[in-house]
Amino acid sequence: MTRRSCAIYATGIVCAHLLIVGIALVVAQVFQTMIHSRLKKEITLTEKSQMFESWKNPPPPVYMEYYFFNVTNPEVFLAGGKASLKQIGPYTYREYRPRENVTFLENGTKLFALNPKTFVFVPEKSAGNPEVDLIRTVNIPFVAIMNELNSYSFFLRTMVSMYLNSMGVEVFMTRTVHEVLWGFKDPVLTKVKSLKPEVDEYFGLMWKKNGTHEGEFVFHTGEQNYMDYGKIDTWNGLREMSWWSSNSSNMINGTDGAVFHPLINRNELLYIFAADLCRSIHLAYVKDVEVKGIQAYRFAPPNDVLMSPKENPANAGFCVPAGDCLGTGVLKVSVCREGAPIVVSFPHFYQADPKYINAVEGLNPNKEEHETYLDLQPTSGVPIRACKRAQLNIILKRVTGFPKTKLIHETIFPIMFVNETATIDDNSASQMRTLLLVVTLVSNFPLLIVGMGIILLLVLVVLFCRNRQKKNEVKRIDFTEAFHSFATVKDDTAYTQVSDKPDEPSEMPANQPMKNGSYIAMSPVEAQKC
Repeated sequence: MTRRSCAIYATGIVCAHLLIVGIALVVAQVFQTMIHSRLKKEITLTEKSQMFESWKNPPPPVYMEYYFFNVTNPEVFLAGGKASLKQIGPYTYREYRPRENVTFLENGTKLFALNPKTFVFVPEKSAGNPEVDLIRTVNIPFVAIMNELNSYSFFLRTMVSMYLNSMGVEVFMTRTVHEVLWGFKDPVLTKVKSLKPEVDEYFGLMWKKNGTHEGEFVFHTGEQNYMDYGKIDTWNGLREMSWWSSNSSNMINGTDGAVFHPLINRNELLYIFAADLCRSIHLAYVKDVEVKGIQAYRFAPPNDVLMSPKENPANAGFCVPAGDCLGTGVLKVSVCREGAPIVVSFPHFYQADPKYINAVEGLNPNKEEHETYLDLQPTSGVPIRACKRAQLNIILKRVTGFPKTKLIHETIFPIMFVNETATIDDNSASQMRTLLLVVTLVSNFPLLIVGMGIILLLVLVVLFCRNRQKKNEVKRIDFTEAFHSFATVKDDTAYTQVSDKPDEPSEMPANQPMKNGSYIAMSPVEAQKC
């Protein structure tokens, strides 16, 4: 057997083994199962505290961008017309949110943690100075008092109205951005505090929220089921709330939005509990995106999250009292926040009923600027970009006994909205790309084997064809050499005379044929001379 034949047989054997093994691994999905099991196992290794380091101290910077609606024509609104609003901002703050008092519970199956938040102003990302810039907005403490007195007698409301009028209190107030956001001493609340000491005399949209946490959380670690990784077990000791009017609405579902289980698919709904909204919301897959070279799934709240119960009966539980419902796109949260009739929505009433958008002038809802979304790396379940947008509104309506409100039309009045953003940092993105590359290579290793088998199969075909061609060439060469040898022999051949007698005409009868045999043809000897 020649070397060429050995090479062909060896290539064929190796090719057959690679194809058989590779196809078997692809069909059995051995490596994919191994990767998935590895991911699930890593989630369950709760005894290794370094695994939670990025969870305890998230490296991506979080920015809070605050936008305010400045009222340019308060007199027109109080006279029964439309309010004209002008958006100002952003006023940007860097948010720090480390996990503190992290404690494992129940043999590592659960985790207790606090999540205090601290805000630091970032002037280079802001449109102005919050301690200097003035805004005219709704006097929320005044509206809160009117709302509180709405159930009292007309006489009491009238007396309070006269007293507040003597103090110069108006429906709208002018304050600096810093005061509206972080708090100021309100004269109305100061008077109320003298009667009810438990009332805080300071007011601010973010009053007492800088350096504080949203409650005590207990999370599942995923040790028993990786699908439960990061899900909230209790919030402030509660497994369900009691503010809403149905059991399903009171459920605390999902995570806090910081982590999700690995191996996310496009068909599932992801749940997030938003403490500032006092409820859980769900997110659905929107599209595939890429962030810093990392492929991700974008999830966003679908239209039915804040849809009217007439269109989505599942939202009837968020009407408090039962049956007292607002329209699509808004949610009354004053049930869990005492005081003013606060309503939340997406910025500029995005996805809301047009009647709320048209009730005031200056709103322009659009998906690019006002949609809330979350970009998740599906293999690890890690958020690599997040954008949470929410708007704070207040219900302004006529209250008998308060003459300043007698001409206004009931309006869900926009106050401000916040754009909370976070994007994975470059260092973490580089590490994730490397990790995903390794996962991809390992997962696709069977395909690599099949590919090598196919390449060797092509090599085998080429070798076999060349070997056949070589054999044909050898046969052709042998035939050519034989032909040339035959031609050479023919040229050198002589006829040898059998007898030494000189040629004489034979005397034969005329009717008898000449006998052949006097010469031997094709004799390979030199011709002899006569």
